[in-house]
Amino acid sequence: MAALEDELKHLIVNALTLEDVKPGDIDSAAPLFVSGLGLDSIDALELAMAIEKRYGVRFAADDAQNERIFSSIRSLAQHIERARGAGAEPA
Repeated sequence: MAALEDELKHLIVNALTLEDVKPGDIDSAAPLFVSGLGLDSIDALELAMAIEKRYGVRFAADDAQNERIFSSIRSLAQHIERARGAGAEPA
């Protein structure tokens, strides 16, 4: 899972063009939104599209679990691992 977390850190920095953030500076357990990394709803949409493209994992806009799933790198990695295990094929 640590390798997937590292991949996600790089994906976030690249997909969201975070110029002042290095992947190694992102704490896997830190919040992604508001406090922590400070992402917003537009960033969430861009991140969801990047994850779908890279890993083939889709997110429903109205899913009540999205807040939990996108709460940290670790929770995103866990969701991707579960989705892959359930038969979602990586892109």
